[in-house]
Amino acid sequence: MKENCGKIENILNLALDATREEREKSLNLDVGYDVADDSWEVIVKFFGTTEELRQKLSERFPEEQAQIGIYNLTNEYAILRIPQPLVELVASMPEIEYMEKPKRLFFSVENGKRSSCINPLQTGQGTSPTSNLTGKEVLVAVIDSGIDYAHPDFCNSDGTTRIAVLWDQTLDTVYERETINLALRQESEQERYAICPSRDASGHGTHVAGIAAGNGRASNGRYRGVAYESELIVVKLGVPRETSFPKTTELMSAVDFCIARARQYGKPIALNLSFGNNYGSHSGNSLIETYLDDMANYWKTSIVIGSGNEGSAAVHTAGKLTLNEEQEVEIAVSAYEASLNLQIWKNYVDEIGVSVIHPGGTAIGPLQRIQGTQRFQLGETNLLVYYGEPSPYNPYQEIYLDFIPVGSYIDDGIWKIRLTPIRITDGAFDMWLPAGNVLNSGTGFLNPVEETTLTIPSTATKVITVGAYDARFDQAAAFSGRGYTRATNQVKPDLVAPGVEIMSCAPGGGYQVRTGTSMATPFVTGSAALLMQWGIVDGNDPFLYGEKVKAYLIRGALLHHTERHIHHHRWSRISRPYHRKQTQHIACHSSRQTYYQYRGVLFRQFVPVVLPYIVLTRSCDYITAPHKDNYRK
Repeated sequence: MKENCGKIENILNLALDATREEREKSLNLDVGYDVADDSWEVIVKFFGTTEELRQKLSERFPEEQAQIGIYNLTNEYAILRIPQPLVELVASMPEIEYMEKPKRLFFSVENGKRSSCINPLQTGQGTSPTSNLTGKEVLVAVIDSGIDYAHPDFCNSDGTTRIAVLWDQTLDTVYERETINLALRQESEQERYAICPSRDASGHGTHVAGIAAGNGRASNGRYRGVAYESELIVVKLGVPRETSFPKTTELMSAVDFCIARARQYGKPIALNLSFGNNYGSHSGNSLIETYLDDMANYWKTSIVIGSGNEGSAAVHTAGKLTLNEEQEVEIAVSAYEASLNLQIWKNYVDEIGVSVIHPGGTAIGPLQRIQGTQRFQLGETNLLVYYGEPSPYNPYQEIYLDFIPVGSYIDDGIWKIRLTPIRITDGAFDMWLPAGNVLNSGTGFLNPVEETTLTIPSTATKVITVGAYDARFDQAAAFSGRGYTRATNQVKPDLVAPGVEIMSCAPGGGYQVRTGTSMATPFVTGSAALLMQWGIVDGNDPFLYGEKVKAYLIRGALLHHTERHIHHHRWSRISRPYHRKQTQHIACHSSRQTYYQYRGVLFRQFVPVVLPYIVLTRSCDYITAPHKDNYRK
């Protein structure tokens, strides 16, 4: 067992200690590792300039400098490619503050515009004669699975493209507007894709772009998006690999690219990120989250991220330990599950014993509370355990368990995690399984907790986090990820928007219906673009970007009244009800007893426009619809 490096995150320390076979069988450990040249792609926070870092690396590793790659990001972040034997040596350099491995990202309707009050904005029928907003002179960036650039909704009336630039990471090529226009002038699809071969195979990015900024040309305006006269910057995430999932490193480079182009063009930009993952403390302090927080304050930028679709996915549970009272957490593992990992996050001051019980009854534990990797075998399942410790960017403790099959599949049945209190000061703990529907449908916690099911990086503090609303039933969508953030208790999501059965663009020139927070997010992204047009482009508020956009959105929302609670102030906090089944797990989290609950039309007092945000309590069982007269005509 190697000693862990304090400047390397826990999961990367474990991955470095794991065998190649263990990494290959794991869902998480192999992400960022290139077997071809035995190297790692890592995220680093450093101090100094990129050139200084490059020089220090060359001086320290003169013989290996050709094997070391640096992709510079803004604000002293970088992505490094390093041979595996050098990872810990690079991390130990005084210029390196912290190092993380990449994580996989998972991609988290006709009545949407009406439910979000977009129509009055686009038709000039809002609260002001100047409320006819279209997104003109504002950039909308869609970082996703690509785009069907030939779709009529992304072309002007003369057939030219509305896309300012398209970066296809899978092709490692940047296509400028002139190249896309040349492709569009070709008579056949074969000729078009010979010039610009970028495609959107899944259709996810095309759908998202259509909601945020499609002009509706293919439907004579019927399915027009929010900021329909904005210019688009599109990044297709990912590099060719066996799995199609993009990584957080690719996301960070995409964000950096989009904001750099916005500065080059001299225009404000709203960025849409409709995906996430479950790895981390969910407290907003990973490097990708701190990076996005920095970028949200950089240039004239608003970053909008979906809260994920894990609200009802049984991938999170939580509880409160007290002295002299053990707790068992049960996990159902279905047949043919190739791999599984579990994160336990707790306050570092608490000491607890962790035991793992196999479906057949055999058990290991309590595990030794030592930093580093421990290996066990239960039945036909190998278990890797890693006790983490606080880092410069994370004050909490993680206990990471990776279930790896001896053969092809881990043992199915009910696994149990027994938690034995030893020294308890706080007692709160959270557990997560992987997000993104990578597990079989029968796998999950038997007593899940829907709270704190936000995916990362929607837990970043300064971004606008968006959940999904079901306009058909006037309530929050059950699948929508929800807050709070763990330990830091931020109110997330900031807003919810229509995300069920949303009609938007499909590859090939038509339209299709999709559901998810991925669909809710671009409603908010497009609306942020409208707001930035009103403020920055039209000269009403040159500083209307970043957190100011988020603050205005929340401040302008109409308080949603419920039948179960009396509100004494128009903009007050309210007591948050709990489901009975959740009470045993989290009712004792006294710091989490309140939650914002809003609904309705924005900017009624400050800005003379109507915008599309709906914010609801996270417990939809207690939501009632506001009276229709609450909407300002």
